[in-house]
Amino acid sequence: MATETTARASSGERTRAQHLRRLLTHVGLIGFGLLMLYPLLWMLSSSFKPTEEIFRAPGLIPETFSFGNYPEGWTALQHPFHHYLLNSAIVVAGAIIGNLVGCSMAAYAFARLEFRGKRLFFAIMLATIMLPIHVVIVPQYILFAELGWINTFLPLIVPKLLATDGFFIFLMVQFIRGLPRDLDEAARIDGCGHVRIFLQLILPLSLPALATTAIFTFIWTWNDFFSQLIFLTSPDMYTVPVALRTFVDSTSQTSWGPLFAMSVVALGPVFGFFLAGQRYLVKGIATTGIK
Repeated sequence: MATETTARASSGERTRAQHLRRLLTHVGLIGFGLLMLYPLLWMLSSSFKPTEEIFRAPGLIPETFSFGNYPEGWTALQHPFHHYLLNSAIVVAGAIIGNLVGCSMAAYAFARLEFRGKRLFFAIMLATIMLPIHVVIVPQYILFAELGWINTFLPLIVPKLLATDGFFIFLMVQFIRGLPRDLDEAARIDGCGHVRIFLQLILPLSLPALATTAIFTFIWTWNDFFSQLIFLTSPDMYTVPVALRTFVDSTSQTSWGPLFAMSVVALGPVFGFFLAGQRYLVKGIATTGIK
């Protein structure tokens, strides 16, 4: 009897210890999450403060609550801010279409076709993932300048059609390799060639990987500042990141309030696109071997 009581007490202590560890783990994660979110919350709070109050009272709760930064920021630049949102939307749409078309075709070739030098080309493709953009930006600029593409959206869109993003090729290759080859053989028996197999079989089954590619392309292209700053020289062609940079003036007073307000506006499409496709994003990453 004493042994049974001791065992129950020991089991109860272990249960309480497990609950305590779980509680401490959740508290730690919540604290870490709030720490990571603090800059975003501070920017959101600052967008409702007058500019002179932002750094004088850096707390999260505004002393003077005002919506004036939003209309002021919307019309502060040479064009209304929706002009830059539209420019970014054009670049992002072209980049998404380019990556979906170019990377999916390259991935199908690596995953399903047999050709000479396949392993070498695949290794070169993987090596490009580790190549920083700063290494290739100068030759790219010279090439696009010779083509007359500077200050157009073409340098930001056309390379995507040529499957230049090795990460997305690798992601789709891993996904397509996970699809049974029996499906391809059954399609060939029905008279399908590679084009029909790719369009009618592989692409529909690769929806999670395609959605993952679209989401990452949207986020990376929308937030891309360096490439867009290099290739877009006219204010008429500015995208959102470059337009936000023009709020910061090194020779006069910076409009911090309108800057933060338009930064909040610029984050809206990113959050919306991510939330709309997060189910496919999780599934796409989980099924491609990237864990």
